Amino acid sequence: MPVITFANTKGGAGKTTAVLLLATELARTGHRVTILDADPQLWISHWAELSGTVHNLSVISHVTMASLETHIRENRANTDCFIIDLPGTKNPLLTMALGISDHVLIPVQGSAMDARGAAEVLEHIEFLNRKMGMKIDHSVVLTRVNAMVNTRSLLLVKALLAQKNVRVLDTPIAERAAFRDIFDYGGTLAGLDCHKVSNIDKALENARHFTNEVMRLMPVRVVRSGRDLKSFARKAA
Repeated sequence: MPVITFANTKGGAGKTTAVLLLATELARTGHRVTILDADPQLWISHWAELSGTVHNLSVISHVTMASLETHIRENRANTDCFIIDLPGTKNPLLTMALGISDHVLIPVQGSAMDARGAAEVLEHIEFLNRKMGMKIDHSVVLTRVNAMVNTRSLLLVKALLAQKNVRVLDTPIAERAAFRDIFDYGGTLAGLDCHKVSNIDKALENARHFTNEVMRLMPVRVVRSGRDLKSFARKAA
């Protein structure tokens, strides 16, 4: 039962889109997913209201530092994976969420501002690792990437992360209309109307590869319904 947290202290980094892609793809492949919406913008909660019932997926809104652990404890029995969507600001909830996570994903666009927000999260992880004796596993996922173009800013971000030995996922999240429209129409990528939204098949493929790579990073010690994570990852494949 992994806990996966998405964090970047700068808003607009593609964090909530990445949350939704991972959550809906896991739910599609049969996993029970609970999203803990701690972002005051409540984009995930608005999507959930628009979507109605989505099989295997539930959203808990207005999650705070005081309620986070309670939500996890109360929903542990009916959840295979918790996904936390943090605010796009630096606040005390960041420390708690990082500390209870099996993996932290840091979405970054190819821009200096996003890189600074990511750097704050990375510095906080390093602080907790050093001062609290923790080892918080984490990765960066590049977001809103133009599949055809590597911009100068994106190349610079990649170089800076490489210098700091930060793991960057092999699968970036592309800039696609389907990833925006899902928030307008509700539901899942597979349910979008191909006559209204372009390249849904490529969006689905991107979400699938992203999810499979994230699941391969989950620690073996995480247990789901009496089975180790290898079984969990195989089901996501």
